[in-house]
Amino acid sequence: MNSSLRINPVSHLLNSTVRVPGSKSLTNRALLIASLANGTTHLTNALFSDDSRYFAQALQTLGFDVQLDEANFSMSVTGLGGEIPAKKAELFIGNAGTAARFLSAFLTLGNGEYILDGEPRMRERPIGDLIDALHQLGVELEARNNCPPVEISAKGLLGGKTTIAGDISSQFLSALLMVAPYAQNEIEITLSKELNSKPYVDMTIAMMKDFGVEIERNGYSRFIIHPSHYSPLSKYSIESDASAASYFFAAPAICGGTVKVENISRKSVQGDIAFLDVLKQMGCQVVEGENFIQVTGTNELVGVDVDMRDIPDTAQTLAAIAPFADSPTRIRGIASARVKETDRVSATCAELKHLGVQVEEHEDGMTIYPCQSFKPSNVQTYNDHRMAMAFSLIGLRFDGVIIENPSCVSKTFPNFFEVLETLR
Repeated sequence: MNSSLRINPVSHLLNSTVRVPGSKSLTNRALLIASLANGTTHLTNALFSDDSRYFAQALQTLGFDVQLDEANFSMSVTGLGGEIPAKKAELFIGNAGTAARFLSAFLTLGNGEYILDGEPRMRERPIGDLIDALHQLGVELEARNNCPPVEISAKGLLGGKTTIAGDISSQFLSALLMVAPYAQNEIEITLSKELNSKPYVDMTIAMMKDFGVEIERNGYSRFIIHPSHYSPLSKYSIESDASAASYFFAAPAICGGTVKVENISRKSVQGDIAFLDVLKQMGCQVVEGENFIQVTGTNELVGVDVDMRDIPDTAQTLAAIAPFADSPTRIRGIASARVKETDRVSATCAELKHLGVQVEEHEDGMTIYPCQSFKPSNVQTYNDHRMAMAFSLIGLRFDGVIIENPSCVSKTFPNFFEVLETLR
């Protein structure tokens, strides 16, 4: 794909049915849990993207049998009951945050020396809270400046009590929860700071249960995991990605008309499905089927004041809709988005301003004002897939949006622009 891509506006009301790829969050959790189970698990509708490939390749490097069938969106993983074959490995995980956090915890179950590293941006993404929590459990591992590379001297996980902060990333807690059943003794985890992105931890616990492990919990403050093991599943179906679906839920809010997204339902374990509530507040109509969700835009879009602490990955989607509303929109609670693929708060504000949108940046979010006249702009994406996908939505209404480095969407949604084209 070229180094930039002009988005052409759609001149009619939308009337489309689309399907988005499997969930990144579910695919990466399933890969980890399946590699701990004793036997072969088959994943269907799995996501094939940069992030999931890095994760699968890391498991292969560690000696696991992972079969990838991209044409059929299927993966099979043969787990070894908590054993890690390789006694020494260097793993490169690009800019895949979930892979970095999940694998750092996973590798402590091994017996040997492991190094986990990634792209330059990954070396700026904090992992210190997870390192501290593992230190309390007696693990030897180090991360320079509390960011990757992570060096692990693994001798198995003993168990015990640990405290972890939840305000930077819920992935630290998810990583610990998933590997904890394979510790020699029970693990008790207490949270020292309030948890961000709570639905992702609910997703982790639900998936652990799918594979046969239940835990004790006291809300989001304390978790107890007893030694146990996962059972392999002959077929585990991955839901379509709710974060990826958010762009197609949002398109009719901007363009009018109706878009139906298949293979996803309101019963999803993915927290980002709650983005539909924000669209309803703005005036969209939402129809929820057994295996689809349909959104219809209305003529009048109302600005909202919304705390997105639990669904930060959809904040940029809302930021792209907000200028088309008839009153200001305030996005709150997303300070954690500053340590994602880029500082998403300042990047989003900067690119909206280039498009002529009035916006105020806050520590934990932004206020976006209605915009009558946009200015043409080359939107910088900061190598962040969500910048590219969100800002392309503005181009569906306004002629003058050029997305720089559009191929960055390969991180989670390689065929995003092809699916976007089908809205025509």
